[in-house]
Amino acid sequence: MRDRKQRLRRTMLFLNAQKPGLLRDPYIYRPDSLILDLEDAVAENQKDAARFSLFHALRSIDYEGCERIVRINGLATPFWREDIRCAVAGGCDAIRLPKTEAAGDVKLIEQAISEAEREFGRPENSTLIMAAIESARGVVKALEICEASERLFGIALSAGDYTRDLHTHITGTGIELMGARQQMLIAARAAGVQCFDTVYTDLGNEEGLREDITTIHLMGFDGKSVINPRQIRPVHEIFTPSEKEIIFAEKVIQEIDDKRAKGIGVFTVDGKMIDVAFYDGAVQTIKLAKASGVYPVTERRAGNGA
Repeated sequence: MRDRKQRLRRTMLFLNAQKPGLLRDPYIYRPDSLILDLEDAVAENQKDAARFSLFHALRSIDYEGCERIVRINGLATPFWREDIRCAVAGGCDAIRLPKTEAAGDVKLIEQAISEAEREFGRPENSTLIMAAIESARGVVKALEICEASERLFGIALSAGDYTRDLHTHITGTGIELMGARQQMLIAARAAGVQCFDTVYTDLGNEEGLREDITTIHLMGFDGKSVINPRQIRPVHEIFTPSEKEIIFAEKVIQEIDDKRAKGIGVFTVDGKMIDVAFYDGAVQTIKLAKASGVYPVTERRAGNGA
């Protein structure tokens, strides 16, 4: 389960589960994960139709390695239990719980998932959980949410409801999201799970999108939810280590291994002061490069004629 929980998730593309045309071939855009939405994208009188479409898509379509996450309806609705049964029966990879405010919310759907796995003959613990945090209470309770279940691989910020809860609005500057982003990220890292940023809704503002992606990348997020295939490429570009970063990480690992064996604690690499504290970060860079398909650098040079 650990490998599945820590897989590469730079992008999560939202899709309306009710529309077969959208579910048919979104893997061609190469997002890391798909979020098949039974919640906000589907009208109340169309929930059954959406489940029918979702089930057959999960059972019949080869998504070519894209993770399939189903966003169910919230616990305050009468739909969530049947959403879980449908998603688990279809063989989804994970359930996304909206409006998560406490560890008990996660535990409740964990129990429902376990029951559905037994009912439909799915392997035990084959269905993971992610929790979307959409309120001030959810942000305050982020750490206990992250530690609520071994199935939980990460938490995600959903800015629309969150900003309304704060009596503000989405400005495009990120100022209104700074507190939630930082607190959620700290909680996720303390619990050893991943953390994902909210969608960027101004589809015509590519410069703003890139600034937003750069900000969350520098903060330490694992990825970002997206609502249009055009947003996938800039997220992947910014979240994938560059050749320069990869080469530097290789040097750091090699030098630390060498100097540690010689009893040397502090030294320089390319003019930068380095000590053992840089080791884990360098290892993470190489791990991310491998998962992104851009490592080793030598093979990439050979492949592009450089």
